[in-house]
Amino acid sequence: MIDVLVVDDDFMVAKVNSGFVSQVDGFRVIGTASTGEQALDRIAALRPDLVLLDLYLPDVFGLEVITRMRAAGHDCDVIVISAARELDAVRGAARRGVSNYLLKPFDFDDLRVRLERYAAQRAALGTTVITSQADVDRLLAAGGSPVPAALPKGMSVETAELVKRVLTETGGTLSATECATQVGISRVSARRYLEHLTAIGAAEVSLRYGGTGRPERRYRWHHPA
Repeated sequence: MIDVLVVDDDFMVAKVNSGFVSQVDGFRVIGTASTGEQALDRIAALRPDLVLLDLYLPDVFGLEVITRMRAAGHDCDVIVISAARELDAVRGAARRGVSNYLLKPFDFDDLRVRLERYAAQRAALGTTVITSQADVDRLLAAGGSPVPAALPKGMSVETAELVKRVLTETGGTLSATECATQVGISRVSARRYLEHLTAIGAAEVSLRYGGTGRPERRYRWHHPA
C-alpha cells in the first residue's frame, strides 16, 4: 500500500483530492495539510511514501517545502498538483525531482493515470536489477518505446502497443471512441491507454467543444524525437 499525504490550502480541494486517491487501488491517504509548515511536520510524523503538493500555500511556496523536506532527510516522492503555469515553477519542480506535475483544474482520470504510472514505476524500481542503460531508460520511460515495461495494473503491453500504433498512424487527433473502434477494445479501456500515454508524455490531449454536453477529449501523438 502506498501512503499519501495531500497538501492543499483549500480544505474542499484537499477533500476532493483525497477522495480521488482513495479510489485508486494500492493507495491510501494517511493525512492532509493546508500550509507548508504543517506539511513538513506531517511528513516528519507520518513518513508518507508520496506527497501530493500544491505550490500556492499561504506561508511558503511549495517548492520550498520540497527543498526543506530533502534537507531534513525525507526521501518521499512528490507529485505537484497546482495551478502554477509559470515556466520557473515547472523547471524548479523538475530540478527538485518531482515524479509528476499536474495542472489544476483536472478530473479523476487525470490523477488516476499518474498515480498508476507512479505505482508501476515504483514497483519496477523495487524489483529490477539494473544491468544496462536500456534498463535505466525503460524504468524512467525515457528511451526506446514510450510505453514502459511496467504498465499500470490491468493494462497489457500488447494492447498498449496497438493503441500507440493507431495513434501514431492517425496523423491528426483521435478520440477514445475512434481508438476503441480501430483497436477492438471498449471505449473505457481505450481512454485508459490514451490517458496513460498522455501521462508519460507520449501523447497530448486537447478539448473539442460541441453544441451541448462535455467537451470531447482528442489525443495526438507527441513523443519527442
